[in-house]
Amino acid sequence: MPDLSRRKLLLAGGALGAAGALNAISPAHAWTWSSAGSIAATDTVRDPRYVWDDLTDPVIADLLDRGGVPGVNALLKPWVYNWQSPSWLLPSDVRRVVNEARRLPDWADLGKLDVAYRFATKRGLYLGVLYGMNSGMMSAAIPREARAVYWSKGGADIRDRIAKTAKLGYDIGDFHAYRPDGKMIVTCVKTRLTHSAVRHLLPQSPYWMQVADEPEKRPISQFDILITWHSLASSVMQKLDEWGVEIPQNERDAYLHLWQVTAHMLGVIDEFIPSSWEEAELQRQQVLVPILARTDEGVKLADMLVNLGQYIDFSLVTQPLFEAVTRYMLGDEVTDMLELTRRPVLEATVEEVWPVFIKLREAGLPLPGAPALYTAFEELIRKFALFYLEPFQQINIDIPTHNNANHPY
Repeated sequence: MPDLSRRKLLLAGGALGAAGALNAISPAHAWTWSSAGSIAATDTVRDPRYVWDDLTDPVIADLLDRGGVPGVNALLKPWVYNWQSPSWLLPSDVRRVVNEARRLPDWADLGKLDVAYRFATKRGLYLGVLYGMNSGMMSAAIPREARAVYWSKGGADIRDRIAKTAKLGYDIGDFHAYRPDGKMIVTCVKTRLTHSAVRHLLPQSPYWMQVADEPEKRPISQFDILITWHSLASSVMQKLDEWGVEIPQNERDAYLHLWQVTAHMLGVIDEFIPSSWEEAELQRQQVLVPILARTDEGVKLADMLVNLGQYIDFSLVTQPLFEAVTRYMLGDEVTDMLELTRRPVLEATVEEVWPVFIKLREAGLPLPGAPALYTAFEELIRKFALFYLEPFQQINIDIPTHNNANHPY
């Protein structure tokens, strides 16, 4: 696959994936998954559709109401690395929740997280493609996520939205993501604060209120975050298995652990976090598989994503390839929901070439120096993608103060 097309795929990798956490389920589907299969192993059946974030939500809502967000954003901007402490100049209520939210769970295993990084170095290209073509584009077919993203601030500037979610996708796969020299704890906390702001702001949008069917007209429940989690972690592993990628058990376990820790750091209660891949698949079949559907907002978002290449040369070449690879990843049913153009010749080529590419790349892994070469090349693509999205500046996740004011239709 040409380098340019890989660049386009990576740009979508952060599009609506790791920090998009805004999904839902049809009211007709009752929550039946027992937390006996969770990290907490508490054996309850509490419905996560009616659980939000008791730690951060009231504080951020009050901060928005008193006009304090710009000042807090300015104080949080220099906070980048896990080892740093947030500014002592933060309002006391904000500093309290930030310090509480930045604590790793007691069950986090840094050794396993290091193994997860080694897994990512060997399969980084697959992960980037899947986060974008599978997970990111899938999220546009999740009705509540599509509507929430479209009518919130992110829908008004999709490039900025993608840059911020791409940062989460980049930081989770970075070396020492959750150790002191990494950035993932900070990125998760800032994302969590953003989610709280969106919960407070979206109900003030008459456009979102017309289409919203969330309980209490309140977006981003624990259930919603779980669906995004499954569109990433569970769906990625399912695809890798489908492609016949042989992954050692310790690496499979470590990749799951990486996403378990991430769910916790994004505010998901431990009783909702699956304890194994088997439990994750049971939960995925209930919460993700039945809910994919078309919305006007999802079609608009998908169009924005496939046209992201308008800012770079040769976009007329990469857009058809982007659509063809997305159709290969998601299948006709979902991509038809998103109204992606059918590309019969390219689709047939991708279907023929991708399995061969996988086999050749996997065959090369045992060769001396191959993993390091793969990693260096993919790291170059990732850094270029982040530079393209936010050239000459550090990507910063800040707390929004308004919804989508453009009202495109």
